[in-house]
Amino acid sequence: MEAKSAGQALSQNELCNDAGSMATTDTPDDANVVVEVHNLRKTYGSFVALDGVSFDIHRGETFALLGPNGAGKSTTIEILEGYRQRTSGEARVLGVDPGIGGLPWRAQLGIVLQSTGETGNVTVRELLTQFAGYYPAPRDVDEVIASVGLREKDKTRIGKLSGGQRRRVDVALGIIGNPALLFLDEPTTGFDPEARRQFWGLIRSLKASGTSILLTTHYLDEAAQLGDRAAVIAGGRLIDIGKIDEIGGAASRMPVVRWTDATGRRREERTPEPGRAVAALVAEAGGEPRDIEIARPTLEDVYLSLIGADSDDAYDSEPVEEVRA
Repeated sequence: MEAKSAGQALSQNELCNDAGSMATTDTPDDANVVVEVHNLRKTYGSFVALDGVSFDIHRGETFALLGPNGAGKSTTIEILEGYRQRTSGEARVLGVDPGIGGLPWRAQLGIVLQSTGETGNVTVRELLTQFAGYYPAPRDVDEVIASVGLREKDKTRIGKLSGGQRRRVDVALGIIGNPALLFLDEPTTGFDPEARRQFWGLIRSLKASGTSILLTTHYLDEAAQLGDRAAVIAGGRLIDIGKIDEIGGAASRMPVVRWTDATGRRREERTPEPGRAVAALVAEAGGEPRDIEIARPTLEDVYLSLIGADSDDAYDSEPVEEVRA
């Protein structure tokens, strides 16, 4: 995704002068929908970047947009942010066509990029105070600093912060304008495990406060932890969409029982009743089979199967023989 600094303009005068572009078409029936995408298509000459993508995002929802590099995620998000024009299809964000959204509409968006490139010569408080002045109804600077866990670093220059702390500044810049919709692009890339989990807590608190979130991430455990629903895009097409614990369908989420039989062969059985399968194996063998385990497919396993990868490799590199009913 192209870098877009959060400092790209939201002055009070511009917001007032552009008030006419804020008109929306929300009705009581769609008041809880913050993003609507229908048959979205984007082409560059003969290259098709997006081919008929459709989804919506509900108010207060964390929606994960997943897919491999080059799948069309960044193109989709840039269209929704108003930074790229679509070729055809329909898109509405907070009731406005993002292709013509003005500054009052942009003031309702928070954008956290993979990197912002903000100067390291100002303190955390100075930077947030400056950015708060760009918005008509910003959040309190002290409140934002506390919410991202930087209260003890508020007088520290950005250049002196750790990578994880700078990322928190990025989030602070994204939420200082009190956005109705927050775009999070690979938010925890480069984080250590502890920092990632602390960041997840921050995102959950934002969601609890009513912020709608569109998340893109290559960490499937992150999507599983934070997302309410997910959409998987590959080759510019929407492959599947649904609740995090339902995407891929029941068959792809069926538990797998694995064990080593008496001849030393690795065996497996996919079954909706793994407990019963294990009991039958124990009864047949006269004891617990060697190396027996029950594995429930993760979101990563489901995702890999959806985009055509061999998800069995995620379980075991050894050859296994599948038991078929």
